[in-house]
Amino acid sequence: MKPDYVCIALVFLLVGCSQKPKKEHFEEKLTSYVNPFIGTDGPGNTYPGATTPFGMVQLSPDIGIPGWDRIAGYYYQDSIITGFSHTHLTGTGAGDLYDILVMPTNSRFSDSIPDNNYKPYSKFDHTQEKASPGYYWVNLLDYGIKAEMTATSRVGIHRYTFPKDENSHIHVDLGYSLNWDKPTDTFIKVANDSTLQGHRMSTGWARNQRLFFEIRFSKPFDSYKIVGGETQNESDSKIILNYSTIEGEQIIVKTGLSSVSSEAASKAIQTEANSDFDSIKKNTEGVWEKELQKITIRTPDRNKKSIFYTMMYQSMLAPTLYSDSNGEYKAANDANGKLKDGTDSIAKADNFNRYDTFSLWDTFRAAHPLYTIIQSEKVPDMVKSLLAHYTETGILPVWSMQGSETNMMIGYHAVPVIVDAYFKGFDFDAEVAYKACKESAMVNERQIDIYKEKGYIPVDDGHENWSVSKTMEYAYDDWCIAMFAKDLGKTDDYNYFLKRSQNWKNLYNSKRTWLQPKDPQGDFIEPFIPKEYTPYFCESNAWHYYWFVPQDVEGLIKSTGGEERFEQKLDSMFSYYPEPEDKLPLFSTGMIGQYAHGNEPSHHVAYLYNYVGQPSKAQKLVSTILEDQYKNEPNGHCGNEDCGQMSSWYILNSLGFYPVNPAQGVYDLGVPQFEEAVVQVGNNKSLTIKAEGLNGNPFVQSVSLNGKKLDRSYITHKEISNGGTLTFKMTGDEKLANERQLKNPEVNKIYQ
Repeated sequence: MKPDYVCIALVFLLVGCSQKPKKEHFEEKLTSYVNPFIGTDGPGNTYPGATTPFGMVQLSPDIGIPGWDRIAGYYYQDSIITGFSHTHLTGTGAGDLYDILVMPTNSRFSDSIPDNNYKPYSKFDHTQEKASPGYYWVNLLDYGIKAEMTATSRVGIHRYTFPKDENSHIHVDLGYSLNWDKPTDTFIKVANDSTLQGHRMSTGWARNQRLFFEIRFSKPFDSYKIVGGETQNESDSKIILNYSTIEGEQIIVKTGLSSVSSEAASKAIQTEANSDFDSIKKNTEGVWEKELQKITIRTPDRNKKSIFYTMMYQSMLAPTLYSDSNGEYKAANDANGKLKDGTDSIAKADNFNRYDTFSLWDTFRAAHPLYTIIQSEKVPDMVKSLLAHYTETGILPVWSMQGSETNMMIGYHAVPVIVDAYFKGFDFDAEVAYKACKESAMVNERQIDIYKEKGYIPVDDGHENWSVSKTMEYAYDDWCIAMFAKDLGKTDDYNYFLKRSQNWKNLYNSKRTWLQPKDPQGDFIEPFIPKEYTPYFCESNAWHYYWFVPQDVEGLIKSTGGEERFEQKLDSMFSYYPEPEDKLPLFSTGMIGQYAHGNEPSHHVAYLYNYVGQPSKAQKLVSTILEDQYKNEPNGHCGNEDCGQMSSWYILNSLGFYPVNPAQGVYDLGVPQFEEAVVQVGNNKSLTIKAEGLNGNPFVQSVSLNGKKLDRSYITHKEISNGGTLTFKMTGDEKLANERQLKNPEVNKIYQ
């Protein structure tokens, strides 16, 4: 170097050394984007309280007033809180659980109202209430008490900050019930001056529910009063704990749960919640953050980011943990608390976590396929849980919770969940799983005997006959069993169930091109108006169920009259709006023509445009649904959230794909909503999804995987789980989107 260049170099070096080190870029936690209040207003029926991913405890505020709007215990438009119970359903439309209500009070307020059965209550205001993953707080204004909630998997933790009052109380109410729930046997034991034990047996949507508990208080109570429940077989027991509190005094309440015993509930507290409130809260938030980090998205739209991560959060609120830490739980064959030999019906999950709350009619469509991508470590346990139900009862669950079969909705949709997991390579006993699937399809319950005999279910006088819907859904599940049988070399079963999978054709009226109900003699029911909501269709009409042949889309296209006629009928589906005088049921929400996004049977329909060479129409509709039917506000769901189905639909579709056939191992390509998304797919692999030229370009011109263009309209599960880069090249030209000559999945072929 020349001397002058050396001097210049030294100057730059000194300047660089004198500069302060740059602050690290602060990245907001993904939990900060989650809004648990989405769905707490309108038809969403969600709850805002504290829980862990797939946890046993859902500690959430209860308004205390029954009704459809408050079926999850909480309704955003209300202004009172009656307490905080430990179990809730997320967006199901079924009023059950609400176990073990806790409510702090004092001498400042003592009014009562008949609307909540004269229980203690307090007014509250949304400006003094917040929720985030694993944490909820609210100020109970009438008492001046701050209530905070957090949770571990099996323990609900409360923290109450009291004002000065010589007559402060904590009420523990086992007799509290709401909607369909009814306690049948409650019991409270005062173990010492800071510990309660007992149980709450109840019936409701799920019969014979058994919940044992232990509650520990950080401060011994001065005295107490038990109302009922001091002996067994009481149904309305309650205890009022009396305290004298100073200003700002905090009392921590830890409630462990178990379906087996109070001792197991005690162990849950000892092993999961043996620390202070803030430490538990921090740990639970960390668990949620780790789960949310499984998908990271890049978008300048904060609202979209909030919706996306709230949907991720809500996709993990069910199924719920059911077994204790040692694997024990109340078996599902428990009709009267005992087995046939008179022994207690306690089962044990060996080397897996037993889950329940399987809303299968909803979740087989999108939630379970999503779990195979981002919850791969939990999928085997979920399948083994379904098989445990089969072992205990002789049949797979239809809609199970709390070790009980509700028999709600239709189909035997544990089958596609199991078959999908089998072909995707998850670890469980395939022979037992196949036996469970086959036997569940051969029982003589739920009109399956008539279906086997006639090849369809005829109309009868039942209030919820649902004859067309049952036939369609049984036929789809039969296809899944056929594919399972074929892979296991069970040729006779394969041929039998493959034939049954075509039973949808037995209700196809080719003269009217509708799937139409028949009487027992095989004659079509007339008059028949497709848009009417009748007992022949499950929460739907003929427009919705026309498209539910995911196992044979090509056959449906052919029956309709070919691709052009099929496209015209799809166009009518999305443009034929109900008339003002049409009577729409409660579940017909999120309407686009006859399409109802607020209910599940329509969820795959937009993608059928891919099968007739019109992917741009699918892309336009999917983007419209994502934009219009999901909002970052309490009334942000257009229909019941349904245990993760609505939220999972959003996640998959916003990434750019969705399974028309949920058990085929393929995902139909749609249109991504984010510039970039990185999905952790397990085994230290990730799939990066890019949307090149997304801004202002709503259509997909081409798709490539790891640099190679795809000449088809789908991506396989194996390709996703292998990781890599999926690139969508966006365009504003709709014609370019439709110029791609795309191949669709072949009928009767499984893609892993």
